[in-house]
Amino acid sequence: MDLDVLFLGTAGSAPTVRRGLPATLIRRGGDRLLFDCGEGTQRQLIRSVGLVEIDEVFVTHFHADHFLGLPGLLKTYGLMGRERPLHVYGPIGLGRMFAALRPVVGRTSYEVHLRQLEPGHELDGDGYRIAAFAVDHGITALGYALIEDARPGRFDEGRARELGVSPGPDFGRLQRGETVGHATPDQVLGDPRRGRTIVLTGDTAPSDMTRAVAHGADLLVHEATFMEEEAGRARETGHSTARGAAELAAGAEVGLLALTHLSSRYGGGEVLDEARSVFGRTIVPRDFDRVEIPFPERGAPEHVRHEVRAAAQTAAEA
Repeated sequence: MDLDVLFLGTAGSAPTVRRGLPATLIRRGGDRLLFDCGEGTQRQLIRSVGLVEIDEVFVTHFHADHFLGLPGLLKTYGLMGRERPLHVYGPIGLGRMFAALRPVVGRTSYEVHLRQLEPGHELDGDGYRIAAFAVDHGITALGYALIEDARPGRFDEGRARELGVSPGPDFGRLQRGETVGHATPDQVLGDPRRGRTIVLTGDTAPSDMTRAVAHGADLLVHEATFMEEEAGRARETGHSTARGAAELAAGAEVGLLALTHLSSRYGGGEVLDEARSVFGRTIVPRDFDRVEIPFPERGAPEHVRHEVRAAAQTAAEA
């Protein structure tokens, strides 16, 4: 099952030439999950993977840079003749926010289902769940964790044959947890293998809750609006410094830290240097970069830069 994170918008509160407003797309198999939808997100989709019909949008909080792309996206889906329902999740206040947007959005050709979440709420997906947790931003705000279900242990074909099980459908039944003849699953399956975990914080100061939720995660996407020289301002505004995010990632023992929500005063390199002085497994992705996350036994998360991928595609087409 493929799993990756596509960074559609990595700027802070204002866009720059190279960075759009906050939006992150998680792709798992055929599922497309959008986290935040800053102004211009639909154009970022068109420029990367196309204007795919996203079925679920998760809003972290109601600062304008995180949701003003929704009205345009909803209108465009209507122009495209969309029929599938769209599910939008967010903190308490989501209903009021959409009521305010209603005159702008108007009627849609499809249903828009709203669900307000509180910290601790979990939503079930196909083989995974989305868990909402509280973050520290000075207003009601949520982070989200995608947590895959544990997978069955490795199947020992040789042991199954020794127990009189023939290859074919009976192998599949054993792997699904059924008893076949005198062979039981525990005789042929190894220990369960953990699934993958992605944690996205939205806007927040480093917090104990984020550290707990992110412990052992394959990927932590954490904001880094400021550098340590602006630590006081970061605390006042409920944001993080690059160093603060890196210290949290080190304490949480995550596989990879991706820093986003960069202030327009930074290019990215200085943010990366500050974070890596604390936590080496840090990246500062640009728009359209992605992180591919294989199953743990197949390797570590990999940062795929957009310009490298684009150059490879151009060479292949030449």
